Amino acid sequence: MNIDATLYGQFVIIFALVMAALCYYLGRRKTQNPVLAGLLGAVLSLLPLFGLVYLMVLLFKKDLSSTSASKLDAV
Repeated sequence: MNIDATLYGQFVIIFALVMAALCYYLGRRKTQNPVLAGLLGAVLSLLPLFGLVYLMVLLFKKDLSSTSASKLDAV
């Protein structure tokens, strides 16, 4: 089975868009710059292995503590 450059290019573009959305979603909870996390996820997913590794890093990163939750605990 032959895989031509057009099919690979379409896969990479769709994969990059999906990875950007997933990294942005995780970046909202786990980083202070979710747009940068989404952009970095899209760029790294041009090579799918790097994109998956970056997604794993975001998955295993601890969530940011909510400022409103810490204010309620202090009262």
